[in-house]
Amino acid sequence: MAIPSRILASGNSPLATVSIAGDGAVGLVAVGTTAATALQLSAVYNTITTSSASTGVKLPPTEDGAMVGIRNDSGQTITVYPATSSTINAGASSVTLATAKTMILFATSATTWASITGA
Repeated sequence: MAIPSRILASGNSPLATVSIAGDGAVGLVAVGTTAATALQLSAVYNTITTSSASTGVKLPPTEDGAMVGIRNDSGQTITVYPATSSTINAGASSVTLATAKTMILFATSATTWASITGA
């Protein structure tokens, strides 16, 4: 596992550190009720703290080997949508993430995300 402080301490720049270890976003608000209107995620690790019923987030474009983490602390179940022309878990056009749960998604191809959900 890449630990940012160790990457920086080895002489890498902050930008290189983010490229290696990933970045995080907190305080995100799930919006929209479709893939077209959902909040577009841009960080690797994301914490959703506010949502209304039936709102969601959209994953970045699928790249083989990519990984995205989502923590739902919003109090509402949210919907997670893949990027256009991609699917989640062998064909689904979306998945849900209950409150107080975390989902790790990893791209198994250029068009498919697989998810693992836990506490």
